Amino acid sequence: MEIDIKHACSFTGHRPERLEMSEEKVIAWLEEQIRKAVDDGYTDFITGMQRGVDIWAAEIVIKLRKENRNIHLISASAWNGMEKEWDPEWKKRYAKLLMGSDKIVYVGKTPGRQSFLDRDYWMVDHSSRLIGVYTGAPGGTKRTIWYAKEKGLEVITIKK
Repeated sequence: MEIDIKHACSFTGHRPERLEMSEEKVIAWLEEQIRKAVDDGYTDFITGMQRGVDIWAAEIVIKLRKENRNIHLISASAWNGMEKEWDPEWKKRYAKLLMGSDKIVYVGKTPGRQSFLDRDYWMVDHSSRLIGVYTGAPGGTKRTIWYAKEKGLEVITIKK
């Protein structure tokens, strides 16, 4: 499957323990933004497959794909086996999303910070809109949003 960059949207956001808002609020906002993206003609949705925002967004895309077969889920993992140290529930959700993905990309070859950075930049480079759940904290989400703005993507972030 070839990614249609003009109609591709990627996600960034914190892990659950770093969020300053409820999971329910984040998930409701993500669904609203994904539905808007579909209404705006976006068909390809790229997730970084990390615990929290990435997995929640991917689960929403899978749910919405039942209503609209023209949307696709692209799973971009930092490396193969990234989930090995996670608790069993998150591993199960990760595996289910991989099985439901239209395309899987393992961006890095080895575990580590560089593979996360490469994955985040890869997602931005393959999309034209970024949906982000960002609290202002330093780290990968902040860096991804900065990179997306530098590259001229439309960036949508949640307001607390």
